[in-house]
Amino acid sequence: MDKLLALKMFVETVDAKGFSSAARNLSVATSSVTRMVDSLESELGTVLLNRSTRQITISDAGMAYYMSARKILDSVVQADEKIKDSQDEPSGPLRVTVPTAFGRFVIAPHIGSFLHSHPRVDLDLVLSDEIIDLFNQRIDLSIRLGSPAPNEELVSRPLGLFRRLVVASPDYIKQYGRPQQPADLLQHQCLRFSSQLVWTFLSEDEELRIPVAGKLKTNNVEVIREIVLSGHGIALLPDWLIQQDINGGKMISLLTSYQVNPNSSSAAISALYLPNHRGSKRVNAFIDFVREIVK
Repeated sequence: MDKLLALKMFVETVDAKGFSSAARNLSVATSSVTRMVDSLESELGTVLLNRSTRQITISDAGMAYYMSARKILDSVVQADEKIKDSQDEPSGPLRVTVPTAFGRFVIAPHIGSFLHSHPRVDLDLVLSDEIIDLFNQRIDLSIRLGSPAPNEELVSRPLGLFRRLVVASPDYIKQYGRPQQPADLLQHQCLRFSSQLVWTFLSEDEELRIPVAGKLKTNNVEVIREIVLSGHGIALLPDWLIQQDINGGKMISLLTSYQVNPNSSSAAISALYLPNHRGSKRVNAFIDFVREIVK
């Protein structure tokens, strides 16, 4: 039995929560995964996975073995990566997660340039708005918007800042008028995220907290952008999403003498990674790539 392959199949079965899913992820037959896990159990003389007609669950012994197996496999990967990172140019696999809209509007247009500059890097770009566990999901680097929660297990590096702008379409302004001060928003249709209750406006000598309201709230920034473009409300959106719309005359920036944030949220762009990736040429190459884009 190829022990390293057996460990990989066992760990993937646990992570994928099933033999069939593990087999698909590994591009092998389900029977191969099942047979390898059976061989592991026979060799160890214990049940690692409890099977039923509907699902598999991991036994206590299986969980202890899983944790050890993960460490072994991660050590092998890290050993490979250290050798690759010791070479003159970045090389090897790089798994990066970025927020969905930020990935589509900011990162994606420049990915070709990154791949051209680093032809030996195999990039796996994961677009997700969820806070992903870097260790369990085997993520090398996470790009986050807003101040990341303090975490002693992660290295955080600042990449830049973005601005949030209050915007509306020319058609909306023509029909409903242009707000001249933050309090005027109380008379307008404000499109907001589900979690936003207040927009905070800052000027040189005052802070105003405006309880925005409207007929629509959503958890998707691209939906809000589309509704603004269709002329149905005012929204607070990041400049990286709408700058081209403003430049093209499709949106108008409002209340420009104020700085504005939802609930005083941070406008930071940060890179997060596990300490064992400190000094990684692949990780640093992508960090430099993003920093150059957002500066």
